Amino acid sequence: MNNIIVMPMIIPLLTGILLVFLRPYVKVQRAFSLVSIVATVAISVYILNMIQADGILRLDFGGWLPPYGISFVADSFSMLLVLTTAIVTGILLIYAFSSIGRAHENMFFYPFVFFLIAGVNGSFLTGDLFNLFVCFEVMLLSSYVLITLGGRKVQLVESIKYITINVLSSWFFLVGIAYLYGTVGTLNMAHLSVRIAEVGQGPLLTVISIVFLIVFSLKSGLLLYFWLPGSYSAPPTVVAALFGALLTKVGIYAMFRVFTLIFYHEPGVTHLMIGIMAGITMIGGSIGAIAYNDIRKIVSYNVVIAVGFILVGLAVSTEVAIQGSIYYLIHDMIIKALLFLIAGTMIYLTGTARIENMSGLIRNYPLLGWLFFITMLSLAGIPPLSGFIGKVYVGQGAIEAGAFVLLAIAFLSSIFVLYSLLRIFLNCFWGETIINEDDDVPLKKGMLIPLVLFGVLTIALGVGAEALAPYVSDAARTLTNPDIYIDAVLNDNR
Repeated sequence: MNNIIVMPMIIPLLTGILLVFLRPYVKVQRAFSLVSIVATVAISVYILNMIQADGILRLDFGGWLPPYGISFVADSFSMLLVLTTAIVTGILLIYAFSSIGRAHENMFFYPFVFFLIAGVNGSFLTGDLFNLFVCFEVMLLSSYVLITLGGRKVQLVESIKYITINVLSSWFFLVGIAYLYGTVGTLNMAHLSVRIAEVGQGPLLTVISIVFLIVFSLKSGLLLYFWLPGSYSAPPTVVAALFGALLTKVGIYAMFRVFTLIFYHEPGVTHLMIGIMAGITMIGGSIGAIAYNDIRKIVSYNVVIAVGFILVGLAVSTEVAIQGSIYYLIHDMIIKALLFLIAGTMIYLTGTARIENMSGLIRNYPLLGWLFFITMLSLAGIPPLSGFIGKVYVGQGAIEAGAFVLLAIAFLSSIFVLYSLLRIFLNCFWGETIINEDDDVPLKKGMLIPLVLFGVLTIALGVGAEALAPYVSDAARTLTNPDIYIDAVLNDNR
């Protein structure tokens, strides 16, 4: 029965392979893509409820018990992210149907979206560090294609930077894996936790943990985020939304998993570094968000701010703070997809990305304007929208841990988020409209419906946070109590 836990990875992988052969049949590709993503959502919901009933689920390939075989593990934390990934991707696909264009659709756009999702979900579900590397590479190889799809000059320029930084971080990842295996003789995450607890996290293992911190920081945009704003603003709107919603979250997930399960013995070194890096990231992202007049850059720097904020919970590492980070992580996947889509839609309607060249859009597109307003309030953490509950829990956890400087930076960054988006709202949506009746570009229903769906989701996630609470609480409890994960994976095989 546990075979079902790999289906959120297998379904997108098989879908991507099949869609390669359906390249000439765009409408068939669209229909099959939607059916596949709906199936992934349904299976993810089923697995999430299985975990609530039966506990953490494990699948051993080939019947080889851990730590000797390849294991996939589904707990509440990983499945919440798998489910959110599937929902976000499904809505983005609807937007792509009306916006990406036939030329891109005939260049294997849909297959590589599903290969990317297979890599993302595989990263969330693997129980082995080397397979985490493999799934990262599946995700990244797909993203290399998607970022260059269309071949515009700006895409090619930014893709060089993006590919270079990810190849470098992947090399460091392999180096860290090699040294870790050479030191403790295993790569199964649960077994690594046991071995390191037995031998103690001495100076060598702490240095190795810092290598992993550098790797995941490069991949998530923590402190080392210089590649992110350009790379996320270059590709087509739906690809940028996919990147902004999902890619940095995989690095964040890996950091939470590794530094709560494997390298949690020296928090005075690793978690202090994470806290300092999170604080600097929020400061740098805040400066970037208010420094630019290009709407794509402003949106991209808001991704950077969110990375820093989410990792405040890991730096603090109380159960309440980690609950807040999980809530905010789910919220951010949804709201960043919406923010990127709105920004891209504004550029599509006006033909410019400069906020000083837009004005009065709310007169022509009132629903778009109010959706942006809801997005702005949600990102700022205004109740009852989805960003509120995560910020409250992270703040409570920081107070409990006495991390007042980090708390101050986190909530000051929220003011910068609000200010940066308020600039867009006041400049672009209010004032005299720059679009006359002759130049009025119709907003396609296929582009508007996904925006409305994301808007409904951010409201529902805020108002219905109580329904999500048991899953988030279980995820936070597992992260803060490594023995729960270890016992579920190793049972009596230690």
